[in-house]
Amino acid sequence: MTARTLVPAVLAGLALLLALVGVPARRSPRQRLSALTPARQPARTGSQTASRVASRTGTGSHSGTTAGFGPAGNGPGWAGPIDLVRIGAGLGGLAAGVLLGGWPGLLLGVLTAVSLDRLLRRLEPAAARRRRLRESADLPLAADLLAAALRAGAPVDGAVCAVAEALAGPLGERLTEVGRTLRLGGTPEEAWARLGPVPGAERLTTAAVRSSASGAALAGALTRLADDLRADRATGAEAAARRAGVLIVLPLGLCFLPAFILAGLVPVIVAVLGDVL
Repeated sequence: MTARTLVPAVLAGLALLLALVGVPARRSPRQRLSALTPARQPARTGSQTASRVASRTGTGSHSGTTAGFGPAGNGPGWAGPIDLVRIGAGLGGLAAGVLLGGWPGLLLGVLTAVSLDRLLRRLEPAAARRRRLRESADLPLAADLLAAALRAGAPVDGAVCAVAEALAGPLGERLTEVGRTLRLGGTPEEAWARLGPVPGAERLTTAAVRSSASGAALAGALTRLADDLRADRATGAEAAARRAGVLIVLPLGLCFLPAFILAGLVPVIVAVLGDVL
């Protein structure tokens, strides 16, 4: 392998490795808002105030940060973790540019880097995918538990908090937010909207909001919803199994078709051409 092909191959491998490691997790709007909002400082006691004044005047002990540097001495202007996706996209563009060379290579490298950056940021992170799948799997059980708690006479907010504590996990965290919002006097629409990102939860949200507005019993609707969700899950699993069987045909065809052509058709064609010529 020559250096002209070895360097792009190494750069492309580094780009792929960085892209697989560094796809950023998507944060919710609340997390982004809390990151932009400065944390509330607790009230200072007299000793804390004195130590703060002493540190400003240089008479006290040094704190964990250095003047002009970020936390733990990360250097001036350090803004957070390195964007590995952008670095991977840049290495991919560099590999394309080195492989082609010249001004066309430069243009191709820029286009490749921009395209890779946008494509990799559209991929769903593995952590977000695992969270989504677990929430979807726990939703039928949560509906059954909510129905049982409501039939036992518990109020809606108490039933939601009890189910959240029993489930735990990502869906339990969302149900905890729902129960707290209901207990604090929030509207049902505002409370149940926290289940919006969960696949299949829109029917549960609609039933809960309708029950709060009309006074209809929610337990029966939740039981039917749990049965429907399990049926949908079984149907989806069956469809995925059938789709996998169809997709397996493609690599098998790609493997057997060239062998069939080389072993069956090529000798016949060569023999016919030999007789004709």
